[in-house]
Amino acid sequence: MLHSKKVVAAGLVLVMMLGSGTAAMAEGYNNNNNNNKNKGKHDDDRKGNNKIELHLTFNDLKNSEWAMRYIASLASKRVFEGYDDGTFKPQNTVSRIEAITAAVRLMGLRDQAESPAKMSTKLNFKDANQIPAWAVGYVAVALENDLFSESDDMVNPQKVSDRLWATTLLVKALKLDADAKAKMNTVLPFTDAKQIPAGSVGYVAVARERGLVDGFEDNTFKPNQPVTRAQLAALLDRVGGQLPDQDNNSLTGTVNAAVTGSTLNLTRSGSTYSYALHPEVFVYRNGAKVNVSAIQVGDQVKLSLFNNQVVFIEVTTPVNSNPSTVLYNGSVSVPVTNNTLTITNGTQSSSLTLDPNVVVYRDGTRITTYDLRVGDVVSLSIANNQVTYISVTTSATPVTSSGTVSAIVNDNVLQLMKAGVNTTYTLDTNAVIYRNGVQSSRSALQIGDVVNISTSNNLVTYVQVTQMAQTLSTSATLNAAVSNNVLQVTSTSSSSPAYYTVHPDVVVYRNGVRATLSDLRAGDVVNLRTSNNQVIYIEVTRNAGVDQSFDIYGYLKSTTVNAQGVIATITISQNLNGTDQNTLYNVSPSVSLSGNLGLFSEGHLVELIGSNNLVTSIVVK
Repeated sequence: MLHSKKVVAAGLVLVMMLGSGTAAMAEGYNNNNNNNKNKGKHDDDRKGNNKIELHLTFNDLKNSEWAMRYIASLASKRVFEGYDDGTFKPQNTVSRIEAITAAVRLMGLRDQAESPAKMSTKLNFKDANQIPAWAVGYVAVALENDLFSESDDMVNPQKVSDRLWATTLLVKALKLDADAKAKMNTVLPFTDAKQIPAGSVGYVAVARERGLVDGFEDNTFKPNQPVTRAQLAALLDRVGGQLPDQDNNSLTGTVNAAVTGSTLNLTRSGSTYSYALHPEVFVYRNGAKVNVSAIQVGDQVKLSLFNNQVVFIEVTTPVNSNPSTVLYNGSVSVPVTNNTLTITNGTQSSSLTLDPNVVVYRDGTRITTYDLRVGDVVSLSIANNQVTYISVTTSATPVTSSGTVSAIVNDNVLQLMKAGVNTTYTLDTNAVIYRNGVQSSRSALQIGDVVNISTSNNLVTYVQVTQMAQTLSTSATLNAAVSNNVLQVTSTSSSSPAYYTVHPDVVVYRNGVRATLSDLRAGDVVNLRTSNNQVIYIEVTRNAGVDQSFDIYGYLKSTTVNAQGVIATITISQNLNGTDQNTLYNVSPSVSLSGNLGLFSEGHLVELIGSNNLVTSIVVK
């Protein structure tokens, strides 16, 4: 990082001679810096000054190094540029006209926007007279390319762009309006999601899926927070990576020879090409600006050309240049402790020792190993049995929900109860689950477990059991209806009553179906599960003797007969919420037996009909 700080201050300036040109975008319309000097430069360019200065590094990025590669990449394409004094002003906010202009340039429509025909367009916006003359063509092209909504009647050119507005603009630039409209009912995971208008939810959902934006560490989106120039640069570069190539000035390929002199050799689509390097070409590799000599054979790169010279190179995938180095990919499954990183790939979990000087990057920003989050997808380099480099390729979404497991996991479906609402989630194939401090299978999750979950792309990627459900060793009988959230029971092994507090998200089953606390009756025989001294699961195994009819199915386990040889009791097995449960019922002396009586034996399906916990009819299926 010290090296990159030194080179940032160097201030690369490339001077090119073209047939026509315009001033740097930042100079032309930044409201906070539109001084006489800039105004004069802008006017000179409009009068036909053919010299264009292309700045790729700036002298004020000391506190914004994370954005350096985005800024250089955009500046190399003349999409988003700096100032004549060698600054970029990364912390300045961005006006709407500034963002609109950048989006149009990113779409490869700069020449069209700066054509005489577009610049003379008569705009119908109410504030058309507030749009700078140089920007009229950009607004016209943006309008033609659906970057405005049908209801927009003002441009508000000098209004500060906020995160939500900028996100929506760039999703439109990607031509993803239809996708956004199809996702308007998406439940966003942010704690401040209610601050996002309903008509904008789909745009945020698409932007998250495309990796353009994410939430903050506190799981907020902050839709109304102003966007800085550095933040917009990062957003623009991510969008640009998903746009189809607009011209031949942005290329990708694999380096096939060591860089010698001023020539870069690439393999693209099976063919070899040579490109001339500008003497001050900007090269970004492994999270830092480096000399061109650092490029290795086998590096996968993207580059920008200006005036037939390579002015920007980013190594997107560094080659494994050290034969002793091993590359790993996986998900962080345990917070880093004792200099150990634990990752999971599929069903394989590995604990790896970290090199004391390990380098870690997330979104182009260097972080510490303790900033890694469970669920982060990472790419690792390992040398001499120690992790030397970590790149977070997909950041884990912060905890998006919590609740009580309300059903056994079946077909990759996890059901959680929270505040009386039951929500269904789908588990990712490689979901990491921790219970009782160890990594567990999804089948280990128990009804009543209290969990935190993390999601990504609408799939649960991480489950942590914060409170484990526990099953009482004996059943009990309810002494009274539940009152004030307190359950009063008498255990079959004790004559003294016991009192339990009921968890707000308790799961109740009665007669094989979900029920509520108010459905419980004094005299019901129940099995209980507790967590943290609270009852989180209640199953009625035998109903109280009240006037209540029932019609249930189960598999015959056993019967008993009285002295007259008549069936006195019948026990059936039922699968309640994924678990086999045996229930005993008393049988009326006048019980009716019907159906295929030849199959009236253990394991065969029967239907029991009766009331007051007394079976009056048995139908063999």
